[in-house]
Amino acid sequence: MLYTLPDVKSLKRIPPERRKEGDTVWVAGYYKAGDPGAKLMRWDGSSTAADNGGTVHAPADGGKGRWIMAHQGVGDFKYFGIFGKEHPADAALEAWLSDPSVYRIEASSDLRFVKRHRLERSHIELDFNGFAVYTDGIEEAPPNDPFAAVFQFRGKPSGEVQTVRLTEDLAEMSDVFEVEDAAGFAVGGWWRAQASRVPGGGGTEWELDKLVMVTEIIDAKHVRFNYKNGWRIGKGRSITYRKIIPVTKAHVKNMIFYGAGATDTTGSHPLVYEYAVDCNAEAIEAFGTFWPVIMRRHCTYFVTERCRLTNPAEVIIGGTGYMTQQIYCLCGHVRDCQTSNARHLNDFTGSAYCLVENCHGDGDEHGTFVTHGQYEHDLTFTGNSGLLSFANSGPIWGESAKRITVKKHVGSRFISFRKVTDMTLEDVHVFEREGVPDSGSIWVNADGVQMKNCTADDGVAFFQASSRSERPNAIENCTFKLSKGNALNRAPITRNLSFYNCHFHGLDGNHWNAPGRLHFRECYLHGTDHAEPLRMAGRVFSFHGGMMENIGLMLCGTENQRVEVFSGARICGTNRSKSFFAIDKEAGRVEWMFSGMVSEAGDRDTLHFSLISGHGEYTASGCVFEGGGFEVAADYFEGGYMLHQGNVERAVDRGGLPAENAAVRHLQGNLILR
Repeated sequence: MLYTLPDVKSLKRIPPERRKEGDTVWVAGYYKAGDPGAKLMRWDGSSTAADNGGTVHAPADGGKGRWIMAHQGVGDFKYFGIFGKEHPADAALEAWLSDPSVYRIEASSDLRFVKRHRLERSHIELDFNGFAVYTDGIEEAPPNDPFAAVFQFRGKPSGEVQTVRLTEDLAEMSDVFEVEDAAGFAVGGWWRAQASRVPGGGGTEWELDKLVMVTEIIDAKHVRFNYKNGWRIGKGRSITYRKIIPVTKAHVKNMIFYGAGATDTTGSHPLVYEYAVDCNAEAIEAFGTFWPVIMRRHCTYFVTERCRLTNPAEVIIGGTGYMTQQIYCLCGHVRDCQTSNARHLNDFTGSAYCLVENCHGDGDEHGTFVTHGQYEHDLTFTGNSGLLSFANSGPIWGESAKRITVKKHVGSRFISFRKVTDMTLEDVHVFEREGVPDSGSIWVNADGVQMKNCTADDGVAFFQASSRSERPNAIENCTFKLSKGNALNRAPITRNLSFYNCHFHGLDGNHWNAPGRLHFRECYLHGTDHAEPLRMAGRVFSFHGGMMENIGLMLCGTENQRVEVFSGARICGTNRSKSFFAIDKEAGRVEWMFSGMVSEAGDRDTLHFSLISGHGEYTASGCVFEGGGFEVAADYFEGGYMLHQGNVERAVDRGGLPAENAAVRHLQGNLILR
């Protein structure tokens, strides 16, 4: 029979004689008819399930049997009489999750949770439909535990473990891994693969710690995983494999979340995934959180999209105030997210093959996009805005990253000066922002860095913390404004730097204090009024085409050096040193090579070159010198030579040239115009 009753209280009072197996009752409301809790109940006379207040109701007389809610796999908190945040929703959540036939749980009102739920449920979706989740009054969390979220979807180790000592190198980009016994692995199984600590390295410095799936058994000692290893792990090191039972396809979406407190124990954050596969977070908007809004560790295949964080409760203590953090994660996609006055929008630690796109942060002085430097690799950032800082969390992590690509980005600062190898920047634009130290600057490691179509309002600085790359350091089509006296290098650099079609503005007393070579091709160097020269300590200064305006080159240092200016390069104007090329060194020889150069002195006192200290060699051919003069010490070419031939000189004062001899020639073969 089908009964209709006004409320749950009436349902529970149905007398025994009217409780027939299979009977159904339409309950018109939870507390009263017409409220949102209406539902269909079915009598199961053999059930002894506990009354959970929503999907299972016991009769009021304590008799045998239970009223069981009839549903089609979609749960809602309203069926538990929860129509707002007045009553905690924790028990209702646990009840729905314990029912394996439920594949989606929805909210139809604001909710409040006062417990922190560790969940191992797979194939489930929590859809809050845009309603708010409050956490005032929530139980305290363990101290310093960023995984104590309200909703924790966490897989677990199965207990099976293998450790192998490598008999051969595990090569970079290999997806075939050596194991102790391949018979213990099966295709489709998930394992946590973790390398032993780097010998002599930091406390948490290892190149490999990922959740990976077996895709092929190669032989008795090798299996293939769904991961191309990003770093070589040497023979003799060990790898430990732990079998994992992951949470899979557990999604959370459409939530507005309000944090509860401002300490590690009273604060709250919504979502944690650990040992999770194919688990997505969508449209979560958070306010006042403490730890990351979405915290992931050992996750593979995931999407975080359309999530936002505004004004978290804490942004100074490590790990606080993040929108999302991914630790040891693979193949993730973070997109269309935003933060305001947060610490980080996105943080990768030991992660790989992930993409961040169309994400934006304001109030970003703490760094919108960061990596810790625990051997991240193959990460891409496209179309974002905010301060970036990569691999700068300190030597305990290894300070290493590889193949990070940033495209179409706008921010107040770019910091990547530790062991970041093969960094690629395209269309990255960095602007000065008041109150942000070193804003407007780009700092990069000269280890395979390549930049294209980038701009910086307050300079570019190169470091060399590593030398792992096989590709050149190349900067193309970029424009940089430099502050007076700033160094182009902030550390000794032995690698060469090549600039193509780049513009430098505001040069004044800048310097390159490193042995590495500087190559400029079709570049433009613009000095300020009365600029001090560019001081150069590198082995080679090569300038082909382009222009140097109102700036001079002053060689310094103690090593032998070479200056080559070729292919239609134009040197013009004047500067404070009153010379385009000069020397300030007491050791090392200089080789001067000028060909096809146009040198135009801005006034009669400006010298095309002033060679008055040290010794060297000089050749110039096919050049045009206009105005100004030459200055060479009488003994400068002792042990060297000067060949100045095939040039055009117009109104140039030659009085400073040394007398000709067997090794010095500068009269014959030139067109000298007065």
